[in-house]
Amino acid sequence: MRTIILPFLICFAAQFTLAQNDFQKAFKSESKSTKENVRIEFFDDLGNSGHLPISIVKGKTQGPVFTIVAGVHGYEYPPIIATQKLLREINVEELSGTLIIVPIANMASFFTRTPFINPQDQKNLNNAFPGKNNGSITEQIAYFITTNIISVSDVFLDIHGGDACEDLLPFVCYYDNQKKPEQTSMAKRLSEKSGFEYFVSYPYNISATEPAKYTFKQAVQDGKIALSIECGKLGNVQKENVNLIKQGVYNMLETMGMYFNGTGAHKNIVYRNSQTYIKASVNSIFYSDYKAGDEVRKDDIVGYTTNEFGFILEEYTASKDGIILYMLATPPINTNDTVMCISSYIEN
Repeated sequence: MRTIILPFLICFAAQFTLAQNDFQKAFKSESKSTKENVRIEFFDDLGNSGHLPISIVKGKTQGPVFTIVAGVHGYEYPPIIATQKLLREINVEELSGTLIIVPIANMASFFTRTPFINPQDQKNLNNAFPGKNNGSITEQIAYFITTNIISVSDVFLDIHGGDACEDLLPFVCYYDNQKKPEQTSMAKRLSEKSGFEYFVSYPYNISATEPAKYTFKQAVQDGKIALSIECGKLGNVQKENVNLIKQGVYNMLETMGMYFNGTGAHKNIVYRNSQTYIKASVNSIFYSDYKAGDEVRKDDIVGYTTNEFGFILEEYTASKDGIILYMLATPPINTNDTVMCISSYIEN
């Protein structure tokens, strides 16, 4: 067995080193006003293979490194389409600094139209960070993003949307990391300048050694300015949400002094910093008259489930006043599914 495993590990290590070198060569190039596309190949010992597409866009002058990642969940289409448009639109002659753009992080999920997970290894990329260099294909992708892309980024933007079954209110969010006040302050500023109406902060409560799990939370843990856009819903491409994502990116780049195509902050920003999650405890059929963006009051009945014969199994009530950030919007529901996220604001 040892004689079989050892050559495989040597071959695997060589492949990973080559992948690193392809990215590092493009990133460290002294060329200006250029765009270079690379594909980083991955192979795992389960027989899976895949790649991570990366564009390295070098501006005309020196400046920050701003990373944009879309398609961590391959069924979230508005972020992916918005990123495609950004790749075509950005004029390198007008850019300062460097953009690292991952247009689709989870290629297998995208091409199989699979929500949430990579169907090759049944793992959720947005729950796999910091990853493993010799793990399954999803863990390898997470490891590469952590060690090669996050490590060289000044700003890390992770763009998501409502997956196939999710209705979602567009918002921008960041972690309120008290241990990194400068980075947190800048993430807050970029959020405020993004042009989004809804602006959400999450508590940051993990240690430096705990797995971050989430993509942009890994960047926060690694000391980067990191934030996320959530925009789009129900596994469809909505033109208005594609445009909202694009404009959010342009506004952030302008705030960083990298590219000047912004429209400024929203005139009436709505702040939210306290989220409550309603969970299902049965496999059943879900009903609700509510939608993302609706306001709810404490103890309102916001939905219910039945079995296949129509008998009510559970009713779901709001535990506080707030607004629905996102919710399940299709009938199938499974144990531990998030029924909805209710968000409110608490004065500090």
